This record gives sequence, structure tokens and C-alpha cells, in this order.
Amino acid sequence: MQAPAPLLQRLQSTPGMEQGRRLMLLLTQLGDFDSMEYAQALVPVLPQLEEAGIRILAIAIGDQAGADRFCAYTGFPRTALEVDAEPTLHRALGLYEGLNTAGGPWPGLLLMCAGIGSPGTLAEVFRGYRGDRNAPQRIDSPLFKLAGGEGFQRPFELATVRLRNMQEVLGHWRTYVPNDDFITQRGGTFLIDADDSLLYAHRDAGILGFSATMSRPLSFLDPYLSGCANPN
Repeated sequence: MQAPAPLLQRLQSTPGMEQGRRLMLLLTQLGDFDSMEYAQALVPVLPQLEEAGIRILAIAIGDQAGADRFCAYTGFPRTALEVDAEPTLHRALGLYEGLNTAGGPWPGLLLMCAGIGSPGTLAEVFRGYRGDRNAPQRIDSPLFKLAGGEGFQRPFELATVRLRNMQEVLGHWRTYVPNDDFITQRGGTFLIDADDSLLYAHRDAGILGFSATMSRPLSFLDPYLSGCANPN
């Protein structure tokens, strides 16, 4: 299957992304939990992506100031992040815009946070509190070790990561989200081969749903990183 034409057009206009295997992320607002967590999950495997010859490009909704702060906070490479003021490419790809309700974007966002029009969101929220033995450890802290052990995601561990992210975003809201109009817009993931065929695609169906396997959100990359050192 050929990759969608709007993606290929964007890649062709981005120096260094015209050929080879490319991982293209359509992120949500820079202040969205999904964007933050996706970037934080990717940073540790960037060397493996490079070794596998997979170049990465993320396109988020926001502006340059937000992108600068986002990368400084998450460690995501600034050279791999582009920002658009509006979700033009998201719309061209038919990505889920979220609930459209009367009264502007905020009522729709609140309903989605409650799981309405956002499948899987509540289950993912609860997973952050109860822990997940199938997910990797996120915080190196003796408190979490005492509470539940180590080597897996302990109770309240992911919820703590999300709380930290929320504190960062709320403290700099207008930097991360210069325009509230697109706060319900969801994103997508596309892995494109050297011949422009589509190797993998995921279209977000709701909040906290940037992967089909949230316990290990990068598992779709395993077949392509299997020959690299220490694949995640």
C-alpha cells in the first residue's frame, strides 16, 4: 500500500526526508498528554532508530516557541520537530478531530477526558494508577520500589509522570497551546519504506491513545529494530 499522498508531499518538501525509511508522527497540541508521552517514549530509542536507518519527523500543532520548550522539556530533537499553526495535514489525512460540541472546544475535550467519543481513555487513565506489569519502569525511585518492586510500571508511577507533564504544561499553557481551537484534534503514526510504501499506520481514536499498544507504545517498531543494539 502506498503511503498517503499528503504525507509524501510533506516529506518531499522536508530536506533529508525524501528517501529511506521514515517514521512520521502527526502529534496533537504540544501541551497534550499524548504528544508529551510519545516524545518521552521515543527519546531513549533514537539511537536505535538511527542505527536502523529510520529517520523521524514529528509535526505538531503549535508555534516555534512551544516547539522550543517542548524539546527542552522532553529531550526530543528540535531538528526532528516541525509545527503548524493549524492541523492542516491532520485534516488532509482524515485524522480524528475529536468531539465537536456547542460552546467551543473545551466542552468536547472534557467529554473526551470522561471517555465519551474517546475509546480507551478511561482504561488508560486507570492503568496509570494501578500499574502495569507488562509495561516498562518509568521512574527510578526507592519509593516506587518499596511500594511495588522494580522492573515494571508500578502503581501510580505513570500517573506521577502525567502529573509532572501536566504541571509543566499548565505553568506555560499559552506557550504550549497558543490556540485552544484544536485541543481535541488527534494524531497518527506512519512508518514509510524507502519505496514510499506504508509499513505501518495508527490513527488515534481518542485521548491517551497514540498507540495501539499503550503498555509498550513502540512495539510496532520491534521488527525494524530487531537487528539493533538494545531495541526497546
